[in-house]
Amino acid sequence: MIVLASIAAAAALYFGRELFVPIALALVFTALLRPIVDLLGRFHIPAAVTATVIVLAVLGLLGTGIFMLSQPVQEWVAEAPRTFAAARGKIDKLRRPVQQVTQAVEKVQQEVAGGGKEGKPAAPPPAQGSSEGGTTLLAHIFGTTTALLSGFIETLVLVFLLLATGSLFHRKVAAIMPAPAKGTAEETVEEAESVVRHYLVVTAIINVGQGIAVGLVMKLIGLPNPALWGLLTFLLEFLPYLGGFLMIAFLTVAAFASFDSVGKILLAPGAYLAITTIQNNVVSPFAYGNRLQLNPVMVLVSTLAGYALWGVAGAFMAIPILAAIKIFADRLRPGSRLGTALGE
Repeated sequence: MIVLASIAAAAALYFGRELFVPIALALVFTALLRPIVDLLGRFHIPAAVTATVIVLAVLGLLGTGIFMLSQPVQEWVAEAPRTFAAARGKIDKLRRPVQQVTQAVEKVQQEVAGGGKEGKPAAPPPAQGSSEGGTTLLAHIFGTTTALLSGFIETLVLVFLLLATGSLFHRKVAAIMPAPAKGTAEETVEEAESVVRHYLVVTAIINVGQGIAVGLVMKLIGLPNPALWGLLTFLLEFLPYLGGFLMIAFLTVAAFASFDSVGKILLAPGAYLAITTIQNNVVSPFAYGNRLQLNPVMVLVSTLAGYALWGVAGAFMAIPILAAIKIFADRLRPGSRLGTALGE
């Protein structure tokens, strides 16, 4: 029954992601922004007014960020085909000796097995029209853009409602949840929200420092667009493990297109790997402290599961959701199997 229920829950989360993703994102961002509402509430400012100001400020910041980044992003997108073509050409040169050895081995095997008779080469696959590929790509891009825009609007409306109603959500969740063995229900909800907020704030601060370090190092190396690499580091590091993997892949491709020597090509991803290793093993344990003690294996599993179910949004929310589940498990039933499995 547990296995069947888990499969059914995963299927519901996957097929209902258009409904569940905005709700989960709204809860995460509400946990981040609620202290502003509480602080201004002490000065008798209504929660609805504060929520309106917060939403307008978020829209203003996003608009300003998009305007400031539009030019470098457009330049990078315009250069992307040339960059990938240059990188592919250099990679093909490196692969050519390996392919020659492979072909020689296959020829020897054919001589031994078939007495020197070689089969006819397979016919090349028919080329597809560029118009059909372009139409499919445009449909995919516009479909994704529409989904992102609708999800953003839904999340923003939910954040506004959750903030404008003050502590109503806390009280309702506390009213329907079982009585915890440790503390009260409202304290459990507040602690889970506090842990999520602490994770987001600390992660953002760490990512800013790491993004600055990566941008400076890439400038010293001579890799084009160092500011863009710093920005990508800040954004992708919110995705545990997956963000680092993507950054190494992007930097490797850019290095292949920009440099000729193998040493310089390996220097860009190697420098990023060194920076992120120091951050993960020195900075993060000190910054997070005892507020976020999660099993690294469960973090990786939850990140992969979140990405499989909800894409990038699922990978972003994996650790906040995992931390909140651990708080509820420890509060409702201290020493439970679930809390022990999720703990560090």
